Amino acid sequence: MLTKNDTEAKPHDRMAAYLSADLDAVGALIAQRMASEHAPRIPEVTAHLVGAGGKRLRPMLTLAAARLCGYDGPYHVHLAATVEFIHTATLLHDDVVDESEQRRGRPTANLLWDNQSSVLVGDYLFARSFQLMTEPGSMRVMKILSNAAATIAEGEVLQLTAARNLATDAGVYLQVVRGKTAALFSAATEVGGVIADAPEDHVQALFDYGDALGIAFQIVDDLLDYRGDTGATGKNIGDDFRERKLTLPVIKAVALADAEERAFWARTIEQGKQEDGDLEHALALMAKHGTLEATETDARDWAAKAVKALDPLPDHEVKDMLSDLAEYVVSRIS
Repeated sequence: MLTKNDTEAKPHDRMAAYLSADLDAVGALIAQRMASEHAPRIPEVTAHLVGAGGKRLRPMLTLAAARLCGYDGPYHVHLAATVEFIHTATLLHDDVVDESEQRRGRPTANLLWDNQSSVLVGDYLFARSFQLMTEPGSMRVMKILSNAAATIAEGEVLQLTAARNLATDAGVYLQVVRGKTAALFSAATEVGGVIADAPEDHVQALFDYGDALGIAFQIVDDLLDYRGDTGATGKNIGDDFRERKLTLPVIKAVALADAEERAFWARTIEQGKQEDGDLEHALALMAKHGTLEATETDARDWAAKAVKALDPLPDHEVKDMLSDLAEYVVSRIS
């Protein structure tokens, strides 16, 4: 369980310190593989995003899972770099799709360069990720990571069709989240167990942990859009509303809406006709129906599932860090 001292030393920071040598190796491999002899814009764009201060949580999960399962070979570094390349590629593409202007408190690559550069560099990183995932020589690892890449793309396309449709329910939302976010979390933890040749129940436990953690992580992100600290999140309150994204707090409000409230959601989300004061009214409707609190409960339930999923795994300080990480993900709400 998290203590006061644990919350002061955040779980991902403690994990980063424990895995510092591995993370340094991942960073060196990323710098080497993002280089391009003929297209200098590739490392320029990639370095801008990689250097923006991300926590490298996903590759850290791969390293942690491998260490937890007793792996002492070199290839967990390749797999962690693969995971980070896939993640970075999706961020570049997402910022183009969302027409974003800020990422991690800095201007996005598409704003500094252009959409074409962001899309093509993202494609390059996807290609690099597939090169990297072949190097351990494990067909099972390749299948897990290539399936995750396809699932992420599928989730993003599903979100395009579902995000502004009031018929979207919690089930569809969960399908989107499992695609665009949780798929890479679960692949990151699963391949750590596979490369370590861990028992199948341990590999399944790592997959289940990553899946639940990724879902909790995304639900919290969507919740913080309506009640987070702008300085901490790098986003303005209500960005998702202004971008007409149907996330779980709004989905729950729509499900409980009367005819007048539903007409409001249809105008602002489906039709995109937003006026001054609409965000405040949206927040009032969510408060009326308690949907922010209900969303927080869902996030905490998924975090608890992540912690429970670790039960079959052997006692290890990394296991404790993973458990604390799941609790920390939802502690950001407070």
